[in-house]
Amino acid sequence: MRRILAAALVALFLPTVSSSAVLPFPPSFHAQQITTNGTALHVRVGGHGPAVVLLHGFGDSGDMWAPVAAKLVKDHTVVVPDLRGMGLSAHPDTGYTKKNEAVDIAGVMDVLKIDRAELVTHDIGNMVGYALAAQYPARITKWVVIDAPLPGLGNWAAQLSNPKTWHFNFHGPDEERLVAGRERIYLDRFWNELSDDPKRIDEATRRHYAKLYAMPHAIHDAFEQFVAFPQDGVDNRAFLAKGKLTMPVLALGGEKSYGAGMKTELDFVATNVSGGVIPNSGHWVMEENPDATTKLIVDFLGK
Repeated sequence: MRRILAAALVALFLPTVSSSAVLPFPPSFHAQQITTNGTALHVRVGGHGPAVVLLHGFGDSGDMWAPVAAKLVKDHTVVVPDLRGMGLSAHPDTGYTKKNEAVDIAGVMDVLKIDRAELVTHDIGNMVGYALAAQYPARITKWVVIDAPLPGLGNWAAQLSNPKTWHFNFHGPDEERLVAGRERIYLDRFWNELSDDPKRIDEATRRHYAKLYAMPHAIHDAFEQFVAFPQDGVDNRAFLAKGKLTMPVLALGGEKSYGAGMKTELDFVATNVSGGVIPNSGHWVMEENPDATTKLIVDFLGK
């Protein structure tokens, strides 16, 4: 409860962690703390019409989606949470399996009286998104999934031996001591190595997210997202054993990251998958090429 209250207090001072390079959400949006599934999520909500939920991943927060939200809000109700333990959401000690985090998001939808929604996800948001769509298939009408695989499925085993993803197994008290006070150094490694051109992730953007990940418990809880991967794999195989997803799925990869391979990954879990590649981008698609990413998302949801 203390952590939930602390997150609410932080939210009151949101401008202290914002920067000029991270675009603000349109003025029609409001932010609120929504109590759900034993925690509280910081959620931005705006617009009217069919609902769309946008989920971020590691190294970002829901702030990454502002350019997409500005387009979709014209004809959608747009819902942008910070995931459990990330951004300005609360920092509970437990609950970081993606199966459980999906229940968080379903709870947000319940509070907002949203029965069905389209879904847009990136990175760890993909993993929460799959668990959401698998547990509540009638509630997710379309899914745009961007540039990260799903634990335990498809080519996941090869991903575990990829030198670029050594951080999947980087966690624990000693690792947290190494990163404490050096969050910017740690995050720079991801922005620099996993991008097409590190200069596209400018200094103000880096400062913005480094501040968020330097907040109390933030790096610990980010590591907890990775600690949960083995259990996520078990859960995902159980979901898949019940059948593939049938809603339309658009699998997008950054040209210098997963690229067209994202469609292959999603073909393992869904029957109606189309693919696309975001040009001139590595993993950080909203920072590196927001215009192309936004157009692909908006066009697919508008079909």
